[in-house]
Amino acid sequence: MNADPLSSAPSLPIQFADVAAAAGRLRGVAHRTPARTSRTVDEACGASVFFKCENFQRMGAFKFRGAYNALARFSAEQRRAGVIAFSSGNHAQAIALSARLLAMPSVIVMPQDAPASKLAATRGYQREQPGSEVILYDRYTQDREAIGRRIAAERGMTLIPPYDHADVMAGQGTAALELIEDVGPLDALLVCVGGGGLISGCAVAATARSPGIEVWGVEPAAGNDVQQSLAKGEIVHIDTPKTIADGAQTQHCGTLTFAVIRRLVSGVLTVTDAQLVRTMRFFAERMKMVVEPTGCLAAAALLEGAIELRGKRVGVILSGGNVDLAAYAGLLQA
Repeated sequence: MNADPLSSAPSLPIQFADVAAAAGRLRGVAHRTPARTSRTVDEACGASVFFKCENFQRMGAFKFRGAYNALARFSAEQRRAGVIAFSSGNHAQAIALSARLLAMPSVIVMPQDAPASKLAATRGYQREQPGSEVILYDRYTQDREAIGRRIAAERGMTLIPPYDHADVMAGQGTAALELIEDVGPLDALLVCVGGGGLISGCAVAATARSPGIEVWGVEPAAGNDVQQSLAKGEIVHIDTPKTIADGAQTQHCGTLTFAVIRRLVSGVLTVTDAQLVRTMRFFAERMKMVVEPTGCLAAAALLEGAIELRGKRVGVILSGGNVDLAAYAGLLQA
């Protein structure tokens, strides 16, 4: 990587100043989630590992950071018309909650097979908020982005995508900023990858606060579009992957997020669904935490030996804990 990737041209879609500004908007609104450690993990990996627990964030995932940061920047006219978003669940909940806090209507386009708990939570946040609703679609036959654009045009609402948006990216980056502020400089940071909003924001924050850090993305093996994109040098589009990591069932990364990933991310690793289940079980049994499959991606790469980081200080983003309890129990039991 470039010795000083943040200072070289062309400029990135977001800068560290954007992440810092987002942190100011989120102060007192988002939870400052804990950074937890495990002696068992440190001994197994030969590293000092710090887990940033976004499963304890408002609505249960990091997505609240980006959603609230984006909506907090709306004009009065935009707030009156409201926001529309498409999401498999966590961005849906984040937008619905943020819209409620900011007193604006929200329309959320969600897949009909979204986890029941995420669907129920989204509708719960919208309750008693006039003009708000959930619209269901088939993720395997319909284009959620097209649906979102159509409704935005028909109703005059502002579309906030789940990852390819500068304010969303900057908000997500506050997770890495907080982690480094709380535990000190890191040698490496592991982050789950779906569309790239979290890793792009975190890469900007981490590179600014820990110069020389290696930022690694982790995708499900069944949906490694970002890994393929980096190898090819351009965005690769894939069919909707079939994986238990529903938050990473994206078909391609974003134009803005890929620009950051190409510049600041060292590489992308993959893990299988079986590895995700083993990691979920570890967190439940040893650290007494519920972490959803997508939230386990980064940790699984470390715990399952997909990367060697012996002797280093390592940050791991646990992106969320929103999982249907019946499905969660079934996965662990199986």
